[in-house]
Amino acid sequence: MAPWTRWRRMSAASERPDAEFGEIARLFRPLTRGAPEAFELLDDAAAIPSRIGFDLVITKDAVVEGVHTPVGEDPALIARKLLRANLSDLAAKAAEPFGYFLAIAWPKDYAAQGRARFAAGLDLDGAAFDLKLLGGDTVSSAGPLTASVTMLGWVANGTMVRRAGAKAGDQVLVSGTIGDGWLGLAAARGEIADPDGYLVGRYRLPQPRLDLRPLLLARASAAADVSDGLVADAGHIATASGLGVRLDLDRIPLSPQAASWLAAQPDRARGLIELATGGDDYEVVCTAAPHQAEGMGLTQIGEMIAGTGVTTFVDGRPVDAGPGGWRHG
Repeated sequence: MAPWTRWRRMSAASERPDAEFGEIARLFRPLTRGAPEAFELLDDAAAIPSRIGFDLVITKDAVVEGVHTPVGEDPALIARKLLRANLSDLAAKAAEPFGYFLAIAWPKDYAAQGRARFAAGLDLDGAAFDLKLLGGDTVSSAGPLTASVTMLGWVANGTMVRRAGAKAGDQVLVSGTIGDGWLGLAAARGEIADPDGYLVGRYRLPQPRLDLRPLLLARASAAADVSDGLVADAGHIATASGLGVRLDLDRIPLSPQAASWLAAQPDRARGLIELATGGDDYEVVCTAAPHQAEGMGLTQIGEMIAGTGVTTFVDGRPVDAGPGGWRHG
């Protein structure tokens, strides 16, 4: 995707170019954080100088209100989760975040206050993660709020951690805890209790595991972020690496809240499958040779094996995990 910064005339702000450009200057120009590459959003393109000795890593994620977030969600939270989903992709590639391009389709009746809240969310996490807005596009739409980010990051030449690269016998490891994002969505819908708000917080504001970048660079043979579901994302590594993967769902790390939920389920195996396929955790699943995996501080949940596909086990018995997580399209 070409890094164009074309802000179209037709927008939810107004059909008058001066009104739209005024809103861009007010809401979005500050998000460039003074980056010279963005030309204050006054041009139709950004120019990013080469960084000698580094590869530019590019990833892209989108969000649609009512599909990826609840209808009526605070626009600031939507914006922050959109940035964090892209940051999670960079984290799994062991890339250093740099900046992003933004495209937004505002619903025609989207109030100015909502647009300002969206920009405020971008500003908050832009500062937290030192991200610069480099350009983008705004349009109006008859549909729900839809936004997409193309994010850029840097890695030293040839060092990006890919999904491909796992070897048979490598251990499969995962960071953090699994299932909290899926449970958090249920809590946000009022379907389960969440007295301290932990689960909803994990769903609405995931923490991209940028802290793992040095560890992944030094030890991982392959990696992916856990967005579609742990089973599905481990399967992505297996497919890219031309291997199969065995996962022991008993081993997946659980938060106290998820463990409490699981203990209340009549079918423990089914509960583990739900947690391992729900998605929205934004942790990192990776592979490493046994001597590299030791001391990584991650949880071993399986092994890469010859063959194809994902085989899941509970209490040593194979179980059917279905598609393994979110299916796109």
